[in-house]
Amino acid sequence: MRTHKLATLALAVSAAFSTQTLAQDEQKQKKEGSLEQITVTAQKRTQSIQDVPISIATLSGEKFESLFSGGGDILELAVRVPGLYAESSNGRVAPRFYIRGLGNTDFDLAASQPVSIIMDEVVMENVVLKSFPLFDVQQVEVLRGPQGTLFGRNTTAGIVKFDTVKPTQYFEGYAKAAFGSYGTMNFEGAVGGGLTDDLSARISVMSQERDDYIDNGFTGQKDALGGFDEKAWRAQLLFEPTEDFSALLNVHGRELEGTASIFRANVFTKGSNDLNENYVRDMVWYDGDIDGDGADNNPQEYEGFGTSLKLTYAFDDVELTSISAWEQADGFSLGDVDGGSGSGPTSQPGFIPFAAVTQDNLNDLEQFTQEVRLASNTASPLNWQLGAFFFDSSFNVTSVDGFFGATTVFHENTTWAVFGQTSYQINDKLNVTGGVRYTHDDKGLRVGDQNVDGFALVIGAASVQDYDPIDVDDGQVSYELSANYELSDNASLFARYANGFRAQTIQGRDVAFEGAPSVADAETINSVEVGFKSDLLDDTLRLNMATFYYTIDDMQFSAIGGGNNFTALVNADEGAAYGFEIDAQWLATDQLTLTGGYSYNHTEIKDSGLAVQPCGSSADFEGNCTVLDPRLEGNRALVDGNPFPQAPETIFNFTARYTVPVGNNGEVFLFTDWAFQGETNLFLYESEEFTTDDNVEGGVRIGYENFEHGYTIALFGRNITDEDNVKGAIDFNNLTGIVNEPRIWGVEAKINFY
Repeated sequence: MRTHKLATLALAVSAAFSTQTLAQDEQKQKKEGSLEQITVTAQKRTQSIQDVPISIATLSGEKFESLFSGGGDILELAVRVPGLYAESSNGRVAPRFYIRGLGNTDFDLAASQPVSIIMDEVVMENVVLKSFPLFDVQQVEVLRGPQGTLFGRNTTAGIVKFDTVKPTQYFEGYAKAAFGSYGTMNFEGAVGGGLTDDLSARISVMSQERDDYIDNGFTGQKDALGGFDEKAWRAQLLFEPTEDFSALLNVHGRELEGTASIFRANVFTKGSNDLNENYVRDMVWYDGDIDGDGADNNPQEYEGFGTSLKLTYAFDDVELTSISAWEQADGFSLGDVDGGSGSGPTSQPGFIPFAAVTQDNLNDLEQFTQEVRLASNTASPLNWQLGAFFFDSSFNVTSVDGFFGATTVFHENTTWAVFGQTSYQINDKLNVTGGVRYTHDDKGLRVGDQNVDGFALVIGAASVQDYDPIDVDDGQVSYELSANYELSDNASLFARYANGFRAQTIQGRDVAFEGAPSVADAETINSVEVGFKSDLLDDTLRLNMATFYYTIDDMQFSAIGGGNNFTALVNADEGAAYGFEIDAQWLATDQLTLTGGYSYNHTEIKDSGLAVQPCGSSADFEGNCTVLDPRLEGNRALVDGNPFPQAPETIFNFTARYTVPVGNNGEVFLFTDWAFQGETNLFLYESEEFTTDDNVEGGVRIGYENFEHGYTIALFGRNITDEDNVKGAIDFNNLTGIVNEPRIWGVEAKINFY
C-alpha cells in the first residue's frame, strides 16, 4: 500500500465542492437557509434523529447514490460513515461489516456477524442475503452500538438499516442510466402510483454490468475476468382500504454472474506492506481448475428471491404490526486461493509452493421470519411496545477442493424471542427509555455421508471421516437503559447502556480438508456511550458526537490461515474498545453545503493464552511474513493486546456540493466525496506485511440539474486518483493480497417524472 499524506486529501478536497443529495423539496429548504429535518425508525417508530438516544448516521440522496455510479456494490458504504467498515473475499456477495471495530473476518458462507443488515424491516441473516443490491433506496440508517432489545441477537456491533421507497397514490418515478470505463453500464428505474383508490404499486429495477478487463498471464487469455452482470428487481403493492389498516406486499429478486474476488499472488515483499512490482492492476496468473477443462478465472453466480408482507392495524390507542418474510438464495463462488499458478512458469509473480483452488456452493438457502408487535399510539408521556419474533433458516454448503474433492455440510438455525421497550417523558427536558428481550437460539450442523471424494481419497492421503451431528443452543436476556436530556430547543445530551449477545456459532468448513468442525460459545457485550446532538447557527450546522466504551466476554474470533489454511472458531476471554465519532453537516451558503465525519476506535484483544498460526506457518516452518507477536511452540503467535482484525483505528469522510444557479429553473453543480481509512490490522496476529494505513478514495460529479423538467446530466468519477488500496489478504502459501476497484470515469443521466 502506498502511504498517502493527509495534505493530498486536503488539496483534492479544496479543488471541488458538494453535499448530500437533495431532492427538489430539499433544494427549496436550502434556499430558505436551513438544513432538512431527518427522521429515522431506529426504535421501530418514526422519530427525529435528534431525539433518539442512539448514535445514528444516515445516508440518502446524492450522497448515497453517487457511491454506486461506477457499478459498485454494498461494499461502497465502507468508511462512508464514521465507525462503519466493510470488506469481502467473496466478490459481490458475502460482505463483512464492522461497526466501532467490531465484526467478523470469517469468509465461510455460514459465518455469523455482529452487524445486522435490515432491509425493509426484515433481517438478512446469511452473508449472501446481506449483499442484495441497493437501488431505489429512501434512506440508510447506521445504528452504532448494541441493538439487542428491539432487533435481537447478532447486533452487538450495531445495525445497517435500509428503507426503500414505498408506493403512494401519486404517480411518480425515475429512470437513470450511466456509462463508464471498462464497459461499465448501470441502469436504474422505478415507477409507481395509485391503481385504485385503495391500492397503489411501485416497481423498481436495476442492472449493473462491466466487461472483463483483467488478462490471465498464465493462459494468455485477454480480458479473462473482472467483469460482472447483476440484475435485480422489486415489486410492491400497498393496500389501504381504511385509515386504520394497511397491507404492504414486497416481492424482490436478483441474478448475478461475474467474477469473484481477485486474489493477487506475492504482491507484498517480506518485511513491507507496500504493493511491489508483482502487482499489476489488469493481469493475474491463474491456473485454478476445478473441473479439468482449463483455468476457471474465479467465476461467481448467485440468484435470490424473497417476499414480505407487512400488516398494520391501528386501534384507538395502540397499533398492531405483523411482518412475515421469506428469503431464498443459491449460487457459487470459485477462488484461485493462491492467487497465481502454483509451481507454473517463471513469468508468474513470485514463488508459490503448490496450487490451491476452492469453490463454495450455497444450496437451498431458505429463511423465514415472523415478527408481531403491539405499540402505543397516543400523545401520553408514556410510550411502549411489546413484541415476539421467530426465525428459521436452513441451507447447505458444498466446498469443492481440487485435491480433497467435494464436502457438504448442512446448517439449521431456529430462534425465538419476546421483547418490550418503554419510554417516559419525565418532564419537558428529560426522556428515559428502557427495554428487555429474551432470546433462545438453536443451531445444528450435520456433515454429508461422503465428505471426501477427490484425488486425496484415491491415493490414500485422506479418508472419509465420521462426524456426529452437532447441536448447540443458548438462551439469554438482553437489555438497555437510555436517557435524552434537552439542553435547549436545538441541543440535547444522551446517555445509553446496552447489553446484547452474539449467538453461539458452528464452523464446518474445515471438514472439507479433514479437519473437525469447531464451535464458539455465545459472546456478550456491555456498552456505555454518551453523546451530544445539536442544530446550531440558525439550523445551518448540525453537529452530533458520541463517545463509547464496551467490553465483550467470550469474544468470538475466526482463526484463519496457518500451514493448512484452516478456519477455526475460538473464544477470547475478553475484547475491549473505546472511541468516539463525530457527524457534521453545514449549510455554509445557499450554494455550498459541506458534510464531514470522523471516528476513532481503539480495540484490544485480552486473552493471555490465545495463540494462532500465522501466514502459512506450521510446527516446522515460521511462515511467509514478518510476525511481530511473541511466538510459542509450533510457531503459534500470541495475540493478546492486538487490535481486532479489520478494525480501522480512524475513519474520516467528507462531501461538498457547490451550485451555480442557471436561470430560474436550473443549476450547475459540483459534488465531491472523499473517504480516509486509518491503520487497520488484517488478521488476529500482527505482521509487517498484513496491515494497511492511509487508504483514501475520492469521487466527483459535475453536472446540470433542471428543476422544471426534472432531469439531471452529469460526468462522474470514482476512485478518481486511481488509488491501489489493499482491502484484504490470504495468509496461506504466499503473500496474496486483495485490492480495491480501479478508477472509473463516466457519464450519467437521470429523469424524474410526476
